Amino acid sequence: MKKKLVSAILFAAMSAAVMAGCGNVNVNINDSGADEEVTEEVTEEEVSDQEAADHVADLIDAIYVQEWTEDTDARCAEAREAWDALTDEQKELVEGENADPDYFGRDTGDASKDDPLNQDEIGENEILVVSFGTSFNDSRTEDIGGVEKAIAEANPDWSVRRAFTAQIIINHILARDGEKIDNMKQALDRAVDNGVKNLVVQPTHLMHGYEYDEMVEALKEYASNFESVKVAEPLLGEVGKDATIINDDKKAVAEAVVLEAANEADYEDAAAAAEDGFAFVLMGHGTSHTANVTYDQMQTQMEELGYENVFIGTVEGEPEDTACDVVIDKVAEAGYSKVILRPLMVVAGDHANNDMAGEDEDSWKSMFTASGKFESVDCQIAGLGRIEDVEELYVAHTAAAFDSEPLEAEEAPEDAEAKEDEETDTEEALEAEEPADTEADEEDAETAEAPIPDGTYAAKFTTDNSMFHVNEALDDMGELTVKDGKMTIHVSLASDGILNLFPGTAEDAQKDGAKLLEPTEDTIEYDDGTTDVVNGFDVPVPYLDKEFDLALVGKKGKWYDHKVVVASPEAE
Repeated sequence: MKKKLVSAILFAAMSAAVMAGCGNVNVNINDSGADEEVTEEVTEEEVSDQEAADHVADLIDAIYVQEWTEDTDARCAEAREAWDALTDEQKELVEGENADPDYFGRDTGDASKDDPLNQDEIGENEILVVSFGTSFNDSRTEDIGGVEKAIAEANPDWSVRRAFTAQIIINHILARDGEKIDNMKQALDRAVDNGVKNLVVQPTHLMHGYEYDEMVEALKEYASNFESVKVAEPLLGEVGKDATIINDDKKAVAEAVVLEAANEADYEDAAAAAEDGFAFVLMGHGTSHTANVTYDQMQTQMEELGYENVFIGTVEGEPEDTACDVVIDKVAEAGYSKVILRPLMVVAGDHANNDMAGEDEDSWKSMFTASGKFESVDCQIAGLGRIEDVEELYVAHTAAAFDSEPLEAEEAPEDAEAKEDEETDTEEALEAEEPADTEADEEDAETAEAPIPDGTYAAKFTTDNSMFHVNEALDDMGELTVKDGKMTIHVSLASDGILNLFPGTAEDAQKDGAKLLEPTEDTIEYDDGTTDVVNGFDVPVPYLDKEFDLALVGKKGKWYDHKVVVASPEAE
């Protein structure tokens, strides 16, 4: 029976019931046999809707990656086209490893107001402003754009251009809004192609952390292409050895953000807010990098300035005294009954909107409220980059970089071309000798002799995706066991959401006879004394310090490809 005919029968039956004066419409068309066909029709339609939504989820997951390839732009366009073809009902069904309806559907502002600063005709002098990036359009325009414009206005003889280091964010903006932003390589290639001689790089990073270090390493590879490459300081300047070390940069930022927060709350300053029982909690990102002492230094700076009602926290809880539960206790013990949360981040992006101000139970706003210790908990969603005094500090850092020592280029091999030819010849020889039995190859890789003696080690376990990681209480570490020359690492994950792992690709994991890694039940104890039962796995390690395939399947039953690295083993 056609769908329209089924609808007509239902409509006629319901109309007849209403006309007969029935208080409740109870349509029974069992005798006609139509109910069976209606059920079949609806079921098929639901399956079709889910298949369409799953296709979009797969396309989103495919571009939710940190590596750019030649087909990235086309994949972004394909994902957007597929999303636009969905009905509103189908869009609500989109769910993947990183996909959800908000990826395309969330309103984060007008992207057309943002200038991606990816124009050519640069000239000989360029200031490249490097940011992690954000897909929140308003925040990108006001926070990152605010810094870029301030630097451009202060340096009219230099061309200002932009680079983001997060390819995941670049892809998101391109797919959703059609705005193309350069990654680091693209921005540096653009500078080279435009004949730039003098390059000054101003990072919008908060501190000398992982992102800053990676940026400097990337610049070293390109330094020989310019007459000079100079790198400006991040916002908070140099990192001291302990929590007592502060500097003029930290002081300027502390004064600027606290005054802005107080004024936005309709107070003249922090002291006036304190008199009314208000505390300000400034939430940073947090890091396992040694630079995490910067957050404790900022707390010291607040105390030095007399801001007794200002507290520093971090999303990651690194350092430990900046974790949300610790900060909640600090604020309550200090006697404040009202709380205003605000990001200590250059950009008010995902962390500010979701981790800080989101409605989920694990957001800071929700946890402060759930503690029952405060009369009110409010949020100010604004990045540091839109504060005029902060913008002026970036301008000052850029100006100081003009007089700094240029970055030294990495030393190239004596005969790079010959070395490249030699490597190519070696690869071709290996390919020619490669046996046809790839399964045997995989087995050889798994049984390769370990490069370290038998024993037990603590080792770093890192992945290519922030949703797949070792439990936060373990600092990305697992227990590596080497026995008879074979290596296995036991890792405890963040939850029980990952059901199985497979040492190989997702495609191979679904083949008959594939040996899946079964989970163990691991009990994790957190710093606050609470415990959690999560899934753990014993993962074969073919080699150290090099990526290998490790596929996973979650509760939805869908397999995903991932790359992992096991590194830095230390004997226990």
